Amino acid sequence: MPALPGRRERWALAALSVASFAYVTTEVLPIGLLTVIAHDLGRSSSETGFLVTGYAAVVVLASLPLTRLTRRVPRRALLTGTLAVLVLGSLLTAVAPGYPVLLGGRLLIGLTQALFWSVVAPTATAMFPPAVRGRVVARMAIGTALAPVLGVPAGTWLGQQAGWRAALAALAVLGLVTCVAVATLLPRAAARPTGADGGHAGRAPAPDLGRYMTLVVATVIGVTGFLTAYTYITPYLLEVGGFAPGALSPLLLAGGVAGVTGTLLVGRVLDRSPRGALLTPLAVIACALLGLHAFGAVKAAAVVCLCLAGMAFSALAAAIQNRTLQIAPGGVDLASAGTSSAFNIGIAAGSMLGGALIEGPGVHSVTLVGAVLAAVALVALLGEPWAATGAATGAATGAATGARPTRGRAAGRRTRPAGPAGRTPSHTSA
Repeated sequence: MPALPGRRERWALAALSVASFAYVTTEVLPIGLLTVIAHDLGRSSSETGFLVTGYAAVVVLASLPLTRLTRRVPRRALLTGTLAVLVLGSLLTAVAPGYPVLLGGRLLIGLTQALFWSVVAPTATAMFPPAVRGRVVARMAIGTALAPVLGVPAGTWLGQQAGWRAALAALAVLGLVTCVAVATLLPRAAARPTGADGGHAGRAPAPDLGRYMTLVVATVIGVTGFLTAYTYITPYLLEVGGFAPGALSPLLLAGGVAGVTGTLLVGRVLDRSPRGALLTPLAVIACALLGLHAFGAVKAAAVVCLCLAGMAFSALAAAIQNRTLQIAPGGVDLASAGTSSAFNIGIAAGSMLGGALIEGPGVHSVTLVGAVLAAVALVALLGEPWAATGAATGAATGAATGARPTRGRAAGRRTRPAGPAGRTPSHTSA
């Protein structure tokens, strides 16, 4: 991808990408350390697993309320504060004398992650011209895609070698470095509060409540479909694919690398075709999961389908965020909080649905059900034009984002025309 303008802005974007890497690693790492933590603290696997599920529940429940409460706080101060609490929470979990303190530290970090995902993309895109919004989103998403490939395996290895406390302490160090980098590098123009009405200084270029709600619903369904299959991909590869246990790590690594590749590829088309970049990954996920269902016993086909699904899902995550910034019906921070909650609901629902299918029809069914759900999400997004309601105004906008409705003469005031090539006069819009 071509270089983005602004040297300091590029470094700040890199710092935000590393922060994304740190948060995803922090959220998922306990899965790799589940057995070690359970044995050390004398807890059951289900209790230890709540370190992940409870964390995700906090992210879902806290995203919108926290974003509304902090909408007037300058973005640089807000992001620095969330990362500082990440450091403190990680240190608390590393020295926790028992399970209650460990869980409390995790839930505290979950609160900051709920806020982080709501404001990081609008803040990152505010540093650059609107014409490169898609590239900015994709580059920031590289950190998210790298976390399962580098962060979680490295943290799991460190936890096995030096103990789980050492792995969590390492996350605190990473968070501290990132916190300092964000506080130092984030430009003043991107650090302003979200504005008098609670929306970001530059609202979405094509606000539409109907399209946004369609995106939220499709996100829940599509992510549920992917996670229904992918949460249980290990037993699927063992039982259906006939792979040896020793082959699982290379297979999962291949899927992770494919995910990074998908993020890089989608960045090339997000600005030119944001809707196509959203529809294509869903179609690929549906086809890949259907291919796994039909040809999962053929090892070569299983590997190809696994990599295609991983590549498409990472691309989908970036495309959802980019589309949110494009059609948010009010403040983009609150709209990002909404899609973040939808994403996490899909993760939890997919895990539960997949578990129920394994107990019922069997592991072979998870890919078929996942493919069907991905196809349903695709159909929903294909119908997005019919859901369009136009620019969200008045009470509709307020209901969707928490912003106050426009009144009086301002309601009929003409918007300032765009500059050359469709660019708005200010580069600080999201």
